[in-house]
Amino acid sequence: MRLDKFLKVSRVIKRRTVANEISEKGRILVNGQVAKPSKQLKVGDIIEIIGANSSTKLQILIIPVGNVPAQMAETLYSLVE
Repeated sequence: MRLDKFLKVSRVIKRRTVANEISEKGRILVNGQVAKPSKQLKVGDIIEIIGANSSTKLQILIIPVGNVPAQMAETLYSLVE
């Protein structure tokens, strides 16, 4: 699954276009490397989203097929400290 779609489906970022914009600015890393929105993800990848004052790291646990219910969205990833 593409990076931008995963971020939207998992509800980490509300809209896919916003995920695209953030990624194009180089503020999303996958496994420590700047990633484009089209980056294909796999289970175990570490996504780091760099904000103005903080950053968030997520590890992918499940790659969904299509959309998932809101209750399941948080089961797709775990937070990494």
